Amino acid sequence: MKLSRRGFLQVAGIAGTAAAGLGASTARASFHTSLDAKGENENAMLVDTTLCAGCRGCEAACAEANGLPAPASDEAVKGARRETAPEVFTVVNAFGPIGHDGDDRFAKRQCMHCLEPACASVCMVRALDKTPTGPVVYHGERCLGCRYCMVACPFEVPKYQYDKLAPLVRKCTFCPSRQAEGKKPACASVCPTGALTFGKRRALIELAKGRIYRNPEKYLHHVYGEHEAGGTDWLYISDVPFEQLGMKAVRDEPYPDKVQGALSAPPFVMTLWPPLLMGLYAFSKRRDALNGNHHEPGGAAAEAKKEDRHG
Repeated sequence: MKLSRRGFLQVAGIAGTAAAGLGASTARASFHTSLDAKGENENAMLVDTTLCAGCRGCEAACAEANGLPAPASDEAVKGARRETAPEVFTVVNAFGPIGHDGDDRFAKRQCMHCLEPACASVCMVRALDKTPTGPVVYHGERCLGCRYCMVACPFEVPKYQYDKLAPLVRKCTFCPSRQAEGKKPACASVCPTGALTFGKRRALIELAKGRIYRNPEKYLHHVYGEHEAGGTDWLYISDVPFEQLGMKAVRDEPYPDKVQGALSAPPFVMTLWPPLLMGLYAFSKRRDALNGNHHEPGGAAAEAKKEDRHG
């Protein structure tokens, strides 16, 4: 069997296209198998930022439940705008004074557990998986470390353990094991002011809108997370604009269709492309050797010297 240069490029092109398509379709199929697009029956959390006192008890409870280091002291983080980190799954930041009462407002930040998570949609090995009950869970043993989930997340939540020999992606888990036991997530279980309410998403949206309609002069007429990124299981209501609480402006459309094809294919191609090219190169090289066209390294130079010796 002869393999011409044109044939080589045709085979490589077809294989690359097939790999890209298969990678995208595999990720898309695995993502939609567990997707409850409406999310009405998923477990969710309502954050009423007007009730949060900034005690940061949720940070401590999260750290204890997930075996993470204890949160820094109030004095150490006073005035800081903190982000989540590999060893910090949630943070509560203070903003203000920005309230109509002249007080600070506080906003808890963690994974939003999207109804259609972009992070899971681009993960071809399903290391991130949307569960039917709501949490977007992470399976470290499957992770290839491509970190496309970090690029895909519109809320910029997943973090990577760059300082570890065997790094993992880290983020809020939404305490799926506690939920399976009929318990609230750790953060909600210790909230002393009722700022965190755990329940079914549909019920929480009704609760949030009820508070807004009964107190139109207090709350913004917006439930953050009802539609952002196609909807999330973490919902927020506030009496000040969400951007003043560090909440990101995110489109209402689901993000998987925007990032799935572009970001899910490259890891698959990167996995199969090198061995495919090496195999084709070895095949072509052996064919040339059998046809007597094999040249040792430096052959061109040797041929040039030979010509010099003979004038």
